[in-house]
Amino acid sequence: MSQKIDISIISSGANLADARLHRLTRALLRAGLSVEIFAPGLSKDAPTTTESAQRLFIRKPWIAPMWRLTNLLARYYRSRLFVIRARGRVTYAISPEAVAPAYAQTKLWRRKLAVDFFEDYLRLLNDRAWAGKYFGILGWIAKSDTKSALWFAKRAHLTTVADVQVPPFEARNRLVVRNLPDASMLTKSGERGATPRAIYIGDLRKSRGLQAMLQVAELANEWEFDFVGGIASADQSDVDQWFRTNPTSQSRVRFHGKLAPQDSWKVVAGAWVGLSLLESTPAFVEAVPSKLYEYMSVGLATISSPLPRCVELIELSKSGAIESSPKGAADRLKYWRENPAELDQIRRQAGDWASKNLDSEREYSIFAAEMVKLTR
Repeated sequence: MSQKIDISIISSGANLADARLHRLTRALLRAGLSVEIFAPGLSKDAPTTTESAQRLFIRKPWIAPMWRLTNLLARYYRSRLFVIRARGRVTYAISPEAVAPAYAQTKLWRRKLAVDFFEDYLRLLNDRAWAGKYFGILGWIAKSDTKSALWFAKRAHLTTVADVQVPPFEARNRLVVRNLPDASMLTKSGERGATPRAIYIGDLRKSRGLQAMLQVAELANEWEFDFVGGIASADQSDVDQWFRTNPTSQSRVRFHGKLAPQDSWKVVAGAWVGLSLLESTPAFVEAVPSKLYEYMSVGLATISSPLPRCVELIELSKSGAIESSPKGAADRLKYWRENPAELDQIRRQAGDWASKNLDSEREYSIFAAEMVKLTR
């Protein structure tokens, strides 16, 4: 490792295909910084830009099996190993379990520490089935580690959070970096395809509306559906059972798996509608899913569950509809199929509002400027 590295990104949880990892990395590269990334996943899914190819380094695994595993032990192993290998002027820990070791590393080697919190992890753990296993011991360990991460994050040189409701709320230098769309990663929906088609891009699990969307697909049988994202292991059996129960739906309901962001959004071309049917869990009730911003930016109408901030955003932008049940969502799709002119108007409103109100370039530039300061 003879290269001079400005930023070492430590992601022991989110893999190289993670959309926020891509957005943050691209912002750093546009600012002229050199970046090394330690994260599980395939190198082909890593962030990349033509003009910054000589300033981005994807570090390879030492022990491949531990690189691929997603359990808590593997994440802890990776976080410690990654921190030891990091050589950047600034260590940027973007997984909770990596924050404490990164704090120790930067203190020992007199480097700068930055921390990012994608979500309110303490609340998010309440949605995870594995957190209740073994009499709740795994959940207790994860929550204890997250509380520790929040304590260290408050003392970092820079703490970035994905939205206003994400802790820590008091920190040495706290910056909200929302998951606004990076236009270079997206594909516009363009003209509607001949067949009505709805999409979903993101993690696929019950709390994020997986079962609800399958019910919508069953009811709206004139529509095709594309789901892009990894299916949670706890929910895979439900998907398999759904296909066994609905064998004729395989041609119109497609699961693409987890893809790199640029590849994920290629599925959008010709689509009509984006789905966001998240449940009202403690982690989501105050959140705005990044996909709402992205759907608007690519010119899709959105159907969302009635989370408060989603309701506010869709009503303000006139970019879609709020539905509280799978039947309601299916009926909405049927209505739009029969009234395409109204749907086209909503799609135009979505794109217009996004172009006027989502200043992604400014938000990511502010973030990158703060990181540049840390390298000096």
